[in-house]
Amino acid sequence: MKKLILSGLLLASSVFVFAQKVDTAASKSKINGDNELKLNLIYTVAGFPEINYERIIKDDMSVGIAVLVGIEKSAEYSFGVIPNYRIYFGGKKANGFFIEGNAAIISNRDEYYDYSSLAYTSYPPGYNPTFNPISKTYTNFGLGAAAGAKFFTKNGFVGEIYLGVGRLFGSTTIDAYARSGITIGKRF
Repeated sequence: MKKLILSGLLLASSVFVFAQKVDTAASKSKINGDNELKLNLIYTVAGFPEINYERIIKDDMSVGIAVLVGIEKSAEYSFGVIPNYRIYFGGKKANGFFIEGNAAIISNRDEYYDYSSLAYTSYPPGYNPTFNPISKTYTNFGLGAAAGAKFFTKNGFVGEIYLGVGRLFGSTTIDAYARSGITIGKRF
């Protein structure tokens, strides 16, 4: 009887120890966290860096927001906020091919010279009038879509490549915005 009880306890303890090893191994291989913070390298080189935050809702969907700021005077956009929703078709957690729907609030600068006063004003010979540029800022709303792929490493680093376009509504000198990039970041 003692041998039977001892054998049963030994078998039960070995099952519990094995179960703990499986849980530990699974937690090490799993990418921790449902949040990602990324930097768009293409937009950063172009003069308006874009920072992306993404929250994974399920293994196959996420929501995110991208913020871009024009740091140079010649930048096409001065400011932009682009919330997005993604659906993933990969086998793992928010990985592989995805499609994205997005909305945008984009502010852009337009600088021009007004030459209309030349037609109605006569200047003395030899006088060369100087014109100061007129600068206007437009802020508009837009809708767009993109498609791309996401890849990640075992230690949580993320890389993406995507391409898309959106349409801006309202009075502006720019009718569309690009939603493209090569991003790197970290899942946490």
